[in-house]
Amino acid sequence: MADQNIVIVEANDKKGRAAFVDLGREFASREPHFVPQLRSEQLELVNPAKNPFFEHADVQLFIARREGKPVGRISAHIDHLALELPREQGMGPGTGLFGYFDAEDEGVASALLARAEEWLRSRGMTRVLGPISLSIWEEPGLLVTGQDHPPMIMMGHHPAHYARWIEQAGFSKAKRLLTYDLDVQQEFPPLIRRIVKSGERNERIHVRKVDKSKWDEEVETILHILNDAWSKNWGFIPFTEAEIAQAGKKLKPIIHEDLNMIAELDGKPVAFMLTFPDINRPLKEIGGKLLPFGWFKLLRWLKKPKQADMRVPLMGVLKELHNSRLASQLAFMMISEIRDVAATKYKARRGEIGWILDDNQGMKAIADAIDSRVNREYVVYEKAL
Repeated sequence: MADQNIVIVEANDKKGRAAFVDLGREFASREPHFVPQLRSEQLELVNPAKNPFFEHADVQLFIARREGKPVGRISAHIDHLALELPREQGMGPGTGLFGYFDAEDEGVASALLARAEEWLRSRGMTRVLGPISLSIWEEPGLLVTGQDHPPMIMMGHHPAHYARWIEQAGFSKAKRLLTYDLDVQQEFPPLIRRIVKSGERNERIHVRKVDKSKWDEEVETILHILNDAWSKNWGFIPFTEAEIAQAGKKLKPIIHEDLNMIAELDGKPVAFMLTFPDINRPLKEIGGKLLPFGWFKLLRWLKKPKQADMRVPLMGVLKELHNSRLASQLAFMMISEIRDVAATKYKARRGEIGWILDDNQGMKAIADAIDSRVNREYVVYEKAL
């Protein structure tokens, strides 16, 4: 029976969005391994004037209250680019989304999910996927294993019981997303080293660092490869020009040229790999606050992120090379170069690769070949409306 004391209100204006973000921060702080994020960044993500995702999406934020006290939140959204995609790629016609899910208890969770479903159904949606907060390129999925260690940069972190509440509401697993943990100080197996050496002798192949002096061009190159390489992947939604511009602006401060690679074949860029130092470490030290001195500590760390763990959030090889030995060789060459730099120059101890779709056999084989292991699992759920 529904709890009649739960009232769900819309959070549309500036004050409502701030309350929505602050409620999420309060829930996050309850987790043993949480890392406080920058509030200003979180506010931008839900601000239609700041996040270009809103240019192709309808979004509604909800806050649940019980006896006047905020006890949960959720977003319901429709990405119109996702509606145009083939259904077999995960989205497609009639697919709405929910995200930013937090709840005090199962009663609140049930009420929030029902309200999001109602909002989507009233706009013609016949199916819902989530949690995806807000874009598939931001925080896809619910963390179901891996709560025993802190999240890395740009990764969600959720209590284990959320999965049970979502499943109790009639949702089933649509897709699993994996991250792999790698000991950066450990040499790669002999076979991988031979593959890398063979590639280095191939005059057609050139693996180079990104060049921040022509950053806008490099971003265009990387996202061109990404849009091509991932175009048939589950959940893929192409970046818009506005999203490309914003991504370039936001990523530039955390980009170190020698940790990010573009591979060329006969002079043509065909593959890339991005690696970010784990900014969550200094964020935890400053409590997610830039004032009064947090900004100085953060900038100093970004300039010289010594002993920083690393995350590889994105890599891709042009579709024309998929399922070829060359694709794997290029991947191993970029990973090897980045591992060497991370281990020696930045004194990194561990790295994390992901997200990787659970049915992406090629990427899983690469992760297994370099002796990495699954350390987190995220799930995207679905339900017919």
